Amino acid sequence: RGGSNMQRKIFYTALYHSLIAPNLFSDVDGRYRGMDGMVHQAEGRRHYTVFSLWDTFRATHPLLTILEPERTGEFVRTFLAQYEQGGRLPVWELAANETDCMIGYHSVSVIADAFAKGIREFDAELALEAMVDSATRDHFGLEAYQRQGFIGVGDEPESVSKTLEYAYDDWCIASMAEQMGRREIARQFYARSEGWRHLHDAESGFFRPRENQRWLTPFDPYRVDNNFTEANAWQYSLFVPHNVEGLIESLGGDEAFLNHLDSVFEAGVETSGRSQPDITGLIGQYAHGNEPSHHMAWLHHYAGRPDLSAVRVRRILDELYSAAPDGLSGNEDCGQMSSWYVLSALGLYPVCPGSDEYLVSAPLFPEARLRLDGGKLLTIRARGRGPYVAGMSVNGKPLSRSYLRHAEIAAGGEIELRLADRPDPSWGASPQDRPSSSGSPVAIVPAPFVARGEPVFRDTT
Repeated sequence: RGGSNMQRKIFYTALYHSLIAPNLFSDVDGRYRGMDGMVHQAEGRRHYTVFSLWDTFRATHPLLTILEPERTGEFVRTFLAQYEQGGRLPVWELAANETDCMIGYHSVSVIADAFAKGIREFDAELALEAMVDSATRDHFGLEAYQRQGFIGVGDEPESVSKTLEYAYDDWCIASMAEQMGRREIARQFYARSEGWRHLHDAESGFFRPRENQRWLTPFDPYRVDNNFTEANAWQYSLFVPHNVEGLIESLGGDEAFLNHLDSVFEAGVETSGRSQPDITGLIGQYAHGNEPSHHMAWLHHYAGRPDLSAVRVRRILDELYSAAPDGLSGNEDCGQMSSWYVLSALGLYPVCPGSDEYLVSAPLFPEARLRLDGGKLLTIRARGRGPYVAGMSVNGKPLSRSYLRHAEIAAGGEIELRLADRPDPSWGASPQDRPSSSGSPVAIVPAPFVARGEPVFRDTT
């Protein structure tokens, strides 16, 4: 309710897009074609296809954990059937075929996210087995990643992006294993999830490719090349969703982190290197038209400045979506572009799927009602005007933190946000009121690198 007619049109179009995929793949009698090419029978469930997981793990699947929890459980059971019939969890599955057209093993994110949010109508032991299997293969740079903790330039193309996304996926495995009481698996994958540290150059503030234990030089963060996936170093410079606190520390603290965030949005829009048509919707080097940037506008919350997130998010909502035929600033990617809009317009965003937290900002509409599982109703109501949150309550109970837990959303009731024209410096600022993203309880030693000297040695080193 409220807002302009155009805003409501964009919102409902985005909601429609968010619900197009995944697609129902089993027939009316429950039969479907499996990953092994054989016909199978889905017992007590529906079977799905079109899992664009590199894109949709970020916002589409978390949105569906709210709106479609039963279907989310069926997605996971579909994954497990695909694992049993085809030998692998899906990476980018299409009509019972694995395309492998993107990176990571993000089905583990969808599984861990469902588990963390209490959607557990699946075989968790089989799921954990399949998740570990995805992470311990020897393809797509995983051999080098497991051996040395990161992927180097000579090991595999797109080495930086793959290292960072494998590290996040490994945190998802560790988190679910810990909840299941599988401590040894949890410890192993928590350690692996810190692999991002091997590629973080504290001096430049960027993740950089490594070649022969040196930073690849010369380094240009604007350069688009084969070391990143559909992006450059700017657009991957903040991809540690599971350990934002560790990244803040590595960058030098809150102020340095906020300065880097400002630099992303204020940098020049030109890129160097090869032409990459996926890099669109640019605000500085923030590329809203492609997925690696999608969490960035929300990251100020972790440094105690949700007011700065509010400014970035509102600008994207206002400027990078329209109701015209070209109303998206990039590829829809099976709903991800639209799901970002739906959640952000509601004032919510899951920076780290696999945790149960949704960051909070000012909603676009004065009131939104969500019909939830079991007939429950959630009302998100905004009081006052302005882009900043000055206070929040859940069912009348005031909250000073800048995030909500999934259970608080899924239970229904009323979330009320008090809005203001000026930021309230106290709301969400204290460390206990910030979203938690502390990564791994297992410390690692980042791999050393050769800072200077000749690359070839005549004697022993």
